[in-house]
Amino acid sequence: MLKVLIFDMDGVLVDSMSYHTEAMQHIFDELGINMDKQDIYDKEGSKTVEIVSFLLEKEGIDPLDFDVDGLIKRYRTEFARILVLKSFREIDECLPILRERFMLSVVSGADRNIVHDVIGRLFDDIFDIVLSGEDVEKGKPAPDPFLKVAEMLDVGISECLVVENAPMGVEAANRAGMFCVGVPTYVSKESIMKADKLVDDHRMLKEFLLGLEHPEKEEVESLRLIHK
Repeated sequence: MLKVLIFDMDGVLVDSMSYHTEAMQHIFDELGINMDKQDIYDKEGSKTVEIVSFLLEKEGIDPLDFDVDGLIKRYRTEFARILVLKSFREIDECLPILRERFMLSVVSGADRNIVHDVIGRLFDDIFDIVLSGEDVEKGKPAPDPFLKVAEMLDVGISECLVVENAPMGVEAANRAGMFCVGVPTYVSKESIMKADKLVDDHRMLKEFLLGLEHPEKEEVESLRLIHK
């Protein structure tokens, strides 16, 4: 039986990707380097350093010859400056109910300080595990982040369900062997067609998640105590 729900953060829990792209665009503009915002949406879920390296390589710049760490630090500062935190209403409505039915986890490719700040401010005491891009050696599209959650909670692959909104995340869930629900927040449905279940929007996502078969509340609380 399903025991664990694993959520991506940007675009699934929080409507924040536009701030990521604006922050990165601002830094690239200051450096005089061309950047296509769509590339960030397409690479969403990957580690920040991997996205930056891809953007540089696309413009013929070798990341090894560039101060990538410095660029990322400037991006983090700009992101924090412009971010307006906004969770999806449907997520706010269903998470407290889902917490009574399942173990809940966040798996994001974003930097640790950003992930924990956002989750702490919007979803305090909701998630049992929060993983950032810095918590695994290989991030999405590798299956490692999802497999780590299963290992940490001592559950089987078939007992986990992943909610993703980007191709990299869907691929990672597929490779982990976990059932994946895709919601096309910022990308086309076609780009996440490999998800096991596609929903049109967060309203449909909420309905689907609340309709899932789940363990008894006592069993969930017992699991939560074991893995605290």
